[in-house]
Amino acid sequence: MRSEVRAQMRTQELMAHSGRLPQLSRNSLSKAAGARLLETYADLARRGEHLFSELLAGETPTQWSHYPEDDAIDHGSGFQWFYHSHSPEDRPDSSEHGHIHLFAHRKLWFRRLRSARELEFAALAENSHESASTRHLLCISFDAKGIPTSLFTVNSWVTGDLMLSAPTTVAILDRITLETGHKEVDTVVECIVKLYRAEIQDLLHARDARLMGRSKPSVLLDESLEVLSELFIQLDSKLNGLAV
Repeated sequence: MRSEVRAQMRTQELMAHSGRLPQLSRNSLSKAAGARLLETYADLARRGEHLFSELLAGETPTQWSHYPEDDAIDHGSGFQWFYHSHSPEDRPDSSEHGHIHLFAHRKLWFRRLRSARELEFAALAENSHESASTRHLLCISFDAKGIPTSLFTVNSWVTGDLMLSAPTTVAILDRITLETGHKEVDTVVECIVKLYRAEIQDLLHARDARLMGRSKPSVLLDESLEVLSELFIQLDSKLNGLAV
């Protein structure tokens, strides 16, 4: 391989890992994610299957149960998720079928904890328990048809996991790959994260602003603060805008 080609490829790799991809590349990534998403749902439709058919074994989900029971874990990439649903009484205004909680394992973030950004975030949000093995990244809500309907963030008491600052979380999400054995769900989660990168970045900054705007003692344990930020999404409109 010619040296200048190799250098260009290395530059692109470094930019991708640092979160500084040019807008043209961002658009290309979004289009690729959109095309892959459409293909996944088309394949499901051809087989007459629901996105969560395999995960739920064709059964109605039991409220509050984790699917899969021990979570879906990609030990190679360091990402993890589970799907669950709340009771109608718990969320009376919601029409969601359930939602996915997405996490990052320690290897994706432990070297970042001593950065000035994370030390500042830890001090402001009392996010100081470095021994925790995962960090919560994002939630994706789905309707009864298995279509994503919203993106949201939750307070630490909801899952028992801590969180990272918005910029660090975005940088980690930029690296997402999933291979947990639940192919279609992995693909949808991965593609939604890529397709809605800009919106997720805004969502996470809104989360941080809400945390920082409260009195620090016990803010992460404040049960009046559950959903910290949320964005309702229209997947059809998003895909049409990309012309995938």
